[in-house]
Order: sequence, then C-alpha cells, then structure tokens
Amino acid sequence: MKKILFMLCIALLSSCAVIRPGEAGVKQRLGEFQDGVKTQGVVFFNPITSKVVKESVQTNNLEMFLSLPSKEGLSVESEISILYRLEALKVPEVLRTIGRDYRSIITSVFRSASADVCSQFFAKDMHSGKRANIEEAIKTKMGDNLIGKGIVIEAVLMKSIRLPRGLSSSIEQKLQAEQDAMRMVFVLDQAKLEAERKIIESTGERDAQKILSEGLTDEIIKIRSIEAFMKLSNSNNSKVIITDGKAPFLIETKDK
Repeated sequence: MKKILFMLCIALLSSCAVIRPGEAGVKQRLGEFQDGVKTQGVVFFNPITSKVVKESVQTNNLEMFLSLPSKEGLSVESEISILYRLEALKVPEVLRTIGRDYRSIITSVFRSASADVCSQFFAKDMHSGKRANIEEAIKTKMGDNLIGKGIVIEAVLMKSIRLPRGLSSSIEQKLQAEQDAMRMVFVLDQAKLEAERKIIESTGERDAQKILSEGLTDEIIKIRSIEAFMKLSNSNNSKVIITDGKAPFLIETKDK
C-alpha cells in the first residue's frame, strides 16, 4: 500500500509544474505549443505526451560590447544594455516563430538599428548630450523591427563610450579652450565693470566740485564772511583781525 502511494506521489509530482510570479508557462504537447498561457500557479499535464515550457516575462537585461560606426566613418567602442521583456500572452507565438533563442534575434536587430542610427551622428555626439537622442532613436527602430513579435524593447542604454584616442584628445583640448575663453570673458567683464565704476565715481566727484564752485557766488561769500566776523567778535579771547571790509582774516589769537 505504501509503495502504491509512493508511486502515486511521484506520478503526481512529475505531472505538474509550478509557474512562479514573473514567468509564463506554455504546454508543449507532442512537440506543438498550445495557445493557453499560465502566468502563476500550478499546471497539470501528461508527462508522457506533454511538458511545460517556462519563460520569463519580467524585464531582462541584455549586455553587449561592440563598435558603433559614426557619421565620419570612425568606430566607437561602446558597452550597451538592452532592457526587454516578453509579452505574456504572446509567449506561445514567440516560441513557435522564434524559439527559445530569441536573444539572438534581439542582438541582430540591435546591430542593424544601431548601425543605421549611429551613422547619422558624429562620434563626439555619442559622448555629449545627444547620447539620449541616439538611445531613443535605436529603441524606436528596434521596436519597429520587432513589432508584433511579442518582444518589447523598454530601453537602450549606452553605458560607456570610448572614442578613438586622437578624437578624445581633440575634444578635451577643445573643451579646455572653451573653458579658458569663458574665464577670459569673465575677467574682461570684471575689468570693464571696475573701469565703469571708477568713471562713474570720478564723474560724480567732478560734478560735485562743479556744483559747489558754481554755487559760491560773491554774495554767498560775503554773507559767509559776515557770519564768520560776527562769531569772532563774540569770542572772549583777544585777537587781531585784518579785514578789507569784505572778509575777516584772523592772524593772532591769545587768551586773556
């Protein structure tokens, strides 16, 4: 009895498959893939005539190292990450038309798309802010080539770019020259502002002196002289004053 139960347990275990989250299971009966897709749970099948093929429907990363052609005919070494996933409901179609080696299809499509796109850009563009435009263009072209095949390209990431040594040195020299030019413009602007400040300051002083000199008329000078003479006359100290009647001039003072 125990032997029979043991055999039944083995038969039961061998006739079921567990589909985990992030997987899609498809039955293959007598070599033919069935249309139904199981995305989570247990699938029972006849182990003699059938089996369950499981494929990931999560986002996967395919890394590549290759040379990308540029518009001027240079080869730019790059490390690429392709983020892709399978459409769960189209997994049977992917297995029928492409097979389980669908990564090689993605690789081939990428090589073609990247060659077409990168040949429209200069090598320096791949090392600048245009990199995002290149990545998006490659992703779009790959999506167009894979449309309806059950493979979704989520992103194309150019993680590292190695330009030819001579071009890299030229770009660095150009950037350094641009920084030096910007620094010189800043210095000249500061000098110009300082010169303008000094001109404004000297102009202000000149105008003040001009206003002051224009305001000192003979009448004002006479009034100021009388005021000074009156102050001197109110002093208790002895003094000698010489005046022409217009302006007092103090030449000696001494205490009582």
